[in-house]
Amino acid sequence: MSNKDLLERSLAAVWHPCTQMKQHARGKQALPMIPIASGKGVWLHDFDGRRYLDGISSWWVNLFGHCNPRINAALRDQLEQLEHVILAGCTHRPVIELSERLSTLTLGQLGHCFYASDGASATEIALKMSFHAWRNQGRREKQEFLCLSGSYHGETVGALAVTDVALFKDAYAPLIRPATTVATPDARLAKDGETAADVARRAAAALECQLDEHHLHIAALIVEPLIQCASGMAMYDPEYLRLARSLCDRYEVHLICDEIAVGCGRTGTFFAHEQAGIRPDFLCLSKGISGGYLPLSMVLTTDSVYAAFYDDSVSRGFLHSHSYTGNALACRAALATLDIFAEDQVIDANRGLAEHLGSCLQPLADHPQVRHLRRRGMVAAFDVLSDDPRFSERFYRQALANGILLRPIGNTVYFMPPYVISRDECEFLATRAIAALDSALRE
Repeated sequence: MSNKDLLERSLAAVWHPCTQMKQHARGKQALPMIPIASGKGVWLHDFDGRRYLDGISSWWVNLFGHCNPRINAALRDQLEQLEHVILAGCTHRPVIELSERLSTLTLGQLGHCFYASDGASATEIALKMSFHAWRNQGRREKQEFLCLSGSYHGETVGALAVTDVALFKDAYAPLIRPATTVATPDARLAKDGETAADVARRAAAALECQLDEHHLHIAALIVEPLIQCASGMAMYDPEYLRLARSLCDRYEVHLICDEIAVGCGRTGTFFAHEQAGIRPDFLCLSKGISGGYLPLSMVLTTDSVYAAFYDDSVSRGFLHSHSYTGNALACRAALATLDIFAEDQVIDANRGLAEHLGSCLQPLADHPQVRHLRRRGMVAAFDVLSDDPRFSERFYRQALANGILLRPIGNTVYFMPPYVISRDECEFLATRAIAALDSALRE
C-alpha cells in the first residue's frame, strides 16, 4: 500500500473536517494530505516511509505521544472487563474513579461531573445547565450569554452561538441565537506603554459596563482561560480572569471556563484558571483528557448548580444525554493519562521543557516578518506579516516538506507538541519551522 493509493481512496470516500475538499484535488497544486500508517512518540509515519514530527499533538489531543505503552496497557486491561454500558441507570468503576479524581484536582469545589464525547457538546452542556439552573431557581429572565470577541467554543449550533469566528459562524447565522460579544483581553492589543495586565483591566472594564446594564438577563460568561486558541492563539494576562470572576459574583452571572484546549497542563498548570487563583461555576474539558485516544468530554460544576436540579420532578432534572456518555474505555484512557501526570510529575517537568522550546524559537524574535513571538506553558506562537491569502497553505506545505506537521491559523503559526517531546526534538521542530517559514515567504 502506498500514499498515492490511500490518498485516492480517501478523497473518494472520506469528507474531511475543517477542509475545502477541492484543495486536495488540484493536481500538482493540491494541498498535501498525508496517509498515516503508524505513530510512535512525537512521530507520525506515512506509507512511503517518511516521518513527520507532530508539532500540534494531532489537533491538541495527544499529550503523551502516539501509541503510549502505559495508556495502551490500560486499554487492553479494560477491554477484557467492560467496553461500554448505558450510563442512565448504570454506572462503572472508570467513570466513578475519573469523576472523583477530577473533583480532587479542583480541591472538591467542582464535585459533579457530567459526560459527553466532544468539546462542542461540553460547551452546549454548560450553556444548557446554566440556563436551566437559573430557570429552576425562578430566574427565567436569565437566558442570554456573553463571550469574548474572537472566541471559539465549538461548531454545533449551540456552541456557534458563543463562537465569534466568521468563517465557522456566518453560513449558519439563520440557525443561531447569538450571544453578545465583549472585549477580548488579547495582549497583542496593547497600546503604547500598556502591559498585558493593562489590556486585561481595560477588557474587564468593558465587561463591567455590559454586566451593569444587562446582568438581569445574562445567564453566563464563557471564556477560554489565558489563550483564545482558534482566534490565533491570543494570549492574555490572568488578571482578566480574576476580575471576571469578581464581576460574575457581583452581578450573579455564571462563569464558564472552556478548558477543552487549554486544560490538562497546556498553559503550565493542570487547569489554566488556576493561574488566576479562581474557580469557575462550570469547567469544560475534552481533547487531551483521554491522551488523544478516545472521544471524551465532561463538564464539572458546583454543589449549588447541582442542587438546582435535585428535585422530585423529572422536568427539573438535567435530561441531556449522549449514547456514549461516560464510555468505560474512554474513561480508562483518561485515568491512565492522569496516572502519567502524577507518576512523572509532568507539570513540573514541562516547565523546563517549555523554556527550552521557547529558547529554540527565540531566533524568530529578530525575523523581519515575525511579530508577537509568545509562549504560555507548552503553547508557543508567532504572527507573520504577509499579504498572501494563501500563506497558511504555503507554510503547511513547506512544513511537511521539512518533516514537521504544523497547521497555521491564518497568519499565526503555533506549536503545541506532545509532552514527551525531547529537547533535541524541540530543536528539530524549531529549526525546521524557521526553514519552512522562509521557504513559504519566498514561494
